[in-house]
Amino acid sequence: MPVRLLLLALGTFAVGTDSMVVAGILGPVSADLGVSVPAAGQLVTVFALGYALLAPVLATLTARWPRRRLLLTALAVFSAANALSAVAPSYGLLLATRVLAAAGAALYTPTANAVATTLVAPERRGRALATVLGGMTVATALGVPVGTWVGRADWRLTMWLVTALGLAALAGLALLLRGLPTPVAAPTLRSRLAPLARPRVLGAAATTLVFFLAFQSVYIYLATAVSGATGGDGGRLSVILLTVGVMSVAGSWLGGRLVDRLGVRRVLLVGSAAAAGAFAALPWLGRSMPGALGYALVVPLAGWAVSVALPHRLASIDPDSAPLLISLNSSALYLGTAAGGVAGSAAIGLLGGRWFPLAAAALALAACAVAAATTRDERTPRSRRCAAEPVQA
Repeated sequence: MPVRLLLLALGTFAVGTDSMVVAGILGPVSADLGVSVPAAGQLVTVFALGYALLAPVLATLTARWPRRRLLLTALAVFSAANALSAVAPSYGLLLATRVLAAAGAALYTPTANAVATTLVAPERRGRALATVLGGMTVATALGVPVGTWVGRADWRLTMWLVTALGLAALAGLALLLRGLPTPVAAPTLRSRLAPLARPRVLGAAATTLVFFLAFQSVYIYLATAVSGATGGDGGRLSVILLTVGVMSVAGSWLGGRLVDRLGVRRVLLVGSAAAAGAFAALPWLGRSMPGALGYALVVPLAGWAVSVALPHRLASIDPDSAPLLISLNSSALYLGTAAGGVAGSAAIGLLGGRWFPLAAAALALAACAVAAATTRDERTPRSRRCAAEPVQA
């Protein structure tokens, strides 16, 4: 496997770790900065919202930049932002650094995906994309639990870890990534958003948004949901997050195969219904380690299978415009993540730390209903199904 692809994947690993690891260190952040856990959860929200809103704008503004310069600039901004997060003296400044980190991530990930396709022969482009995007999946399986473990005593060490990952990718790409082709003209911002006027595209994007609203409203506050099982012990929480990560990898692998065998509609409906059931059971499962681990086995498996089906569905609507449509899926995903942080915080305030997953169960059922309503007339022939990765650019 080309070393340059692995370096690109190291960058997406750093981005993926940064976007999700804060969920595992909300307690230490809350205690250190004197804010509530729901307020600390908004650090995830502002990162996701910043990514969703900045990605199409920054892609348009930098469309004519040389790809190498753009990748290095993105990683420099990302690494600097995380270093600033590590030394931020107040909650307000920490929020600002998360927006800056999101800008670097929003510049890096789509560009890394595009560059990956230029480094290999056409018949190997799918595997190249899988390698680069696989960094995001591995971040869930490895980066998040390791980052959580590192940050048990001092959450700032987690930020320094992410900074080091970003700098390692930056140094490697600066040395080895040369001779890239000149970028072609890119779509304008208006053309990027135009597909949302099509009912099928809008329905698919709405399904992505509502599902990730449900999924992230629990994941961001998972430490709170399983506090009965962990007793506040960071080691136990790391075990749960490691299980979540491993099952996320398994879910993305299984999801691609189930989509090919059963079709997008069945995967969306069964996966979202299974997630709803697990969310509804979490107030009881989260009271013990066996129960929490049972939850960690089911939800990531179902959730990441759905996350494969969502871009798969969008790409199948218009294969010729697949990259553009999948980028819309990415924005919907991060908007759902941002809204999930707000929804989870509100649910904790209304229902309490034990019962708030019930709100996520209702949202997952809503996602199931949206998927059922908007895929009723979709019958995608097997030969036209387009492979897509579970983690979006």
